[in-house]
Amino acid sequence: MIHITLSDGSLLEYDQPLSVYELAASISAGLAKAAVAGRVDGVLVDCEFMLKADARVSIVTPREPDGLEILRRSCVLMLAMAVKQLYPKAQLLNGSVLGDGFFHEFAFERPLNLVDLAGIEARMKTLAATNHSIRRREPSIPIGELMPYVLGDFECLSVGPHVPATRVLQAFALDHISGTASQRIYGSCWSSQEELENWRAPPHVMIVSMDDRQSDYAQSVTEALRRHGVRARADLRNEKIHHKIREHSQLVPYLVVVGEKEKEGGFVSLRSQNGEDFGTMAIEAVCAWLRPVEPAVV
Repeated sequence: MIHITLSDGSLLEYDQPLSVYELAASISAGLAKAAVAGRVDGVLVDCEFMLKADARVSIVTPREPDGLEILRRSCVLMLAMAVKQLYPKAQLLNGSVLGDGFFHEFAFERPLNLVDLAGIEARMKTLAATNHSIRRREPSIPIGELMPYVLGDFECLSVGPHVPATRVLQAFALDHISGTASQRIYGSCWSSQEELENWRAPPHVMIVSMDDRQSDYAQSVTEALRRHGVRARADLRNEKIHHKIREHSQLVPYLVVVGEKEKEGGFVSLRSQNGEDFGTMAIEAVCAWLRPVEPAVV
């Protein structure tokens, strides 16, 4: 007998091994449909992971941060497949979750442009609609953190877990391509179309990072501002900082700049759209300063 303890403390018994997905299905059809992974004794695993012994298990859905990250990680895989279908000679370099989205870097025979980007996004939407399964293949020899994942007839090494099938990857968009010799394609992914459209709405504050080293810190600043009711977005692209500032200062009321100095000191630099420099400020001070004013109750 296998005893499974759920996150709410309830205990379920099964007379034979079952997968995380089968566990979710035994609880409810809705939970099985929403499942993107499992957490077994604190470790994230794919839905196909087999439960063979007593364990504490929770079903991961896109409504929690880990589930949303898994959606974005799987978008990286689907982006790579779409590019290889459209550009068979493209070389896959590196890809990862990044802030509110994801990116993948490629080496193409010729630089791609925004028209090409639209075609790649359309191919990704076709792949999502046809509901390809995503399965982990056990390697013949251990290869560390990376594992072979198979999406349809496409296979590449990736950090898992991944969603069980592409049908859950519906609310995504590609929004930028940069570079020449090698090019990065950036996109965003959310758990619903409503969330994606909300993310696309013009922000009140744009957080811009100097380079890749500040990505995590810049995203944490973004999330702190959001918790205080500020419409904030981070530009974590691997672009020159002056280019990002010039681009966003035309559209966004406030810019928060994050470099190594700001990251190490735990603060940010704030400036307005019209060029007014407010200097360095603690994150909580920026949150309080930019927090929307609640209307007075009379």
